[in-house]
Amino acid sequence: MHDQFFRTGVLLGQENIKKLSEARVAVFGVGGVGGYTVEALARSGIGTLDLIDNDKVSLTNLNRQIHALHSTLDCYKVDVARDRVLDINPGARVHVYKTFYLPETRDQFDFSRYDYVVDAIDTVTGKISLVEQAREAGVRIISSMGAGNKLDPTAFELADIYSTSVCPLARVMRRELKKRGIDHLKVVYSKEKPMTPMWDWPESASGSGPGTEAGFSSAGRETGSRKRTLPGSTAFVPAVAGLIIAGEVVKDLAAAVL
Repeated sequence: MHDQFFRTGVLLGQENIKKLSEARVAVFGVGGVGGYTVEALARSGIGTLDLIDNDKVSLTNLNRQIHALHSTLDCYKVDVARDRVLDINPGARVHVYKTFYLPETRDQFDFSRYDYVVDAIDTVTGKISLVEQAREAGVRIISSMGAGNKLDPTAFELADIYSTSVCPLARVMRRELKKRGIDHLKVVYSKEKPMTPMWDWPESASGSGPGTEAGFSSAGRETGSRKRTLPGSTAFVPAVAGLIIAGEVVKDLAAAVL
């Protein structure tokens, strides 16, 4: 009899399906990018997922975030994502943390428990801390660079951070990681030049904290600043970045050559 991961097993083999079922992956940030990463990891049979985000679903999330529905407005994203994961795979184990990952909160997480870490947050200080903590624990990590203010989903690439270009967030990350002696980081980034938003919304309109997929405004300012320009986004750009990340996690964990 076929189980729900049969079609994946046709490509990866049953031994690798077992590896995925035994793996524990932490996804930091479950917004536009991270939400699609969680979705694909759940459908790939990852056995344990840790979801970290303190944001709630807002009206302006409906255009791009997979867990954003009118029925989930004002609910914590990690709670909605957990329920969705368990509806996809009732055998999965899901741990939720209603907090934003920052250098000040890093001690809440024991990276030695993880087989893989996904960085889908957008504050530079948080991203750097994630990379450092993963490195200290010897855990693989993949980071999403800026996905805001972009329209071309085909422009995303998988690369080492030091091979990136164009992306303002990647430029800052290269500089900061070099200062810290970190010589490698797998990232998903886009060579598309960020567009200039046609208008600014007030901060209160976003309903978002430092865990969304935007990254930087067109001027390259770090989110978390109350003076930021609220980035534009679409249904298809952050989704592609999230799915690329999930695919890389699955292939690395399964050690599969596709």
